This record gives sequence, C-alpha cells and structure tokens, in this order.
Amino acid sequence: MGTLLKPENTDLPAPARPNPKPDTRPGPRPDPNHADCRGVASVLSRVGDKWSVFVIMMLSDGPKRFNELKRMINGISQRMLTLTLRGLERDGLVTRTIFPTIPPRVDYELTDLGHGLSQPVEALGKWAKDHLGQIEAARTQFDQRNDG
Repeated sequence: MGTLLKPENTDLPAPARPNPKPDTRPGPRPDPNHADCRGVASVLSRVGDKWSVFVIMMLSDGPKRFNELKRMINGISQRMLTLTLRGLERDGLVTRTIFPTIPPRVDYELTDLGHGLSQPVEALGKWAKDHLGQIEAARTQFDQRNDG
C-alpha cells in the first residue's frame, strides 16, 4: 500500500494526535488550518494538470471552438476536454460564449486571469521541450542503474 499523493487528497483532515509535551522548536509555528497550503494546492492541481496546460497554451492566441481544441490537443478525449474546460471556467481562467446560431456555436477564450497564466505555462512548456533530451537521458541512466 502506499501514500496517495494526489491533489484531491489534500483536503483530508490530519488525524488528531495527543501531544503531551509543548512544542519548543524555535521559529514561527504553522497555521493549524493550513488554509494557505490548501488554497495553493487546489490552484496548482488545476493549472498543473497536463490537459489544463495544453488548453491554456492553445487558447493563448485567441478563442477556439471545442472541436478545434480537440483536434489541436493530441490524445485528449471529449470527456476530458469537457471536464478541463469546465474546471478552467469555474476557476475564472476561461470564458465560454454561446452564439445563437443554428447549430449553436460555442467559443472558449482565456480571461485576463487566464492570459496572465499563459505566459508562465508557455515558459514551462518551452523549458520542457528544450530539455526533453536531457530528461530522457537521465531517465534512461536511472532505469539502467535501478533495473540491475
């Protein structure tokens, strides 16, 4: 069995442990509610998700329709794209505009908040692309050391 280190597990309360001795360690004590950590973890779980990164990158140059995004993002299912767009919309990063045509046309576009995120996301994507060879070599070396 292992520890489940997934973003959805960050809201679990820590088990209460009896602590007969007071904490005498120097320095500031953390907030027992860890509200800041939980808030940041929920944001990072959204913007750090691989599909969210791809959607944000694809929308950085302007609005796109659903099927256009689906074609541009290799390997994403219709359901996953729907869930990703809905989550980004909920977090205020993407807007969904419905045009009253037959059939209805729906465009997705980054909000100002989303545009603010697109620059660091694109920088991260560029870094990953630029260093892919080094990372693959490191993985190969690691796997060779640990397979034998």
